Amino acid sequence: MLEITDLSHSYGPPDRAHRALDQVSLRVADGELVSIVGPSGCGKSTLLRCAAGLLTPAAGTVRLDGAQVDRVPDGLAVVFQDYSRSLLPWLSVRDNVALPLRHTGQSRRARRDAAGAALATVGLPDTGDRYPWQLSGGMQQRVAIARALACDPRLLLMDEPFGSVDAQTREDLEDLVLAVRRERDMTILLVTHDIDESVYVGDRVVVLTPGPGRIRADLPVTLP
Repeated sequence: MLEITDLSHSYGPPDRAHRALDQVSLRVADGELVSIVGPSGCGKSTLLRCAAGLLTPAAGTVRLDGAQVDRVPDGLAVVFQDYSRSLLPWLSVRDNVALPLRHTGQSRRARRDAAGAALATVGLPDTGDRYPWQLSGGMQQRVAIARALACDPRLLLMDEPFGSVDAQTREDLEDLVLAVRRERDMTILLVTHDIDESVYVGDRVVVLTPGPGRIRADLPVTLP
């Protein structure tokens, strides 16, 4: 489904460029959950942004279902690490979740219904009229996940989505992602610093080297 070939990227002027990624090639099959781990600064978030079409790589290609990604493609959603900045505090929870549906041409009623269904999926069916700042951190991150699910994406990209919550909430959210994946037969690429998490949720664990990021290992997870 997702094919990344010889992906390289640098930041800064050419004479002082910082190379973040160096010839990364990766394939993700339909329905897989692939975890990406590596030390800080190894290019994990850069890789995810290039895969999402949010960043144009300096070299290499990204293809989704065979089509080259040069913008954010349909059928893709992203969950960011910093939920407090990704949710709009002046919009209700329901309107935050419905926000990406505005470009689909659906009626306001249809968008509200889809947002309500997504909130129910993440266990927050009665929070639609509240505001993000009225929710706990774990609940806010569930709202961010619901917003991604409202689009019914085929590919979900998650950039350290549980790094800012407590340990118990983190475990609950990991189980939520696994449940949503089973229910919706979704393909997921998840960046994490947590080795246990990468093994627990992933079908494969891709390990990047210290920057510039290269693939050091691609390990199948054969545990039940």
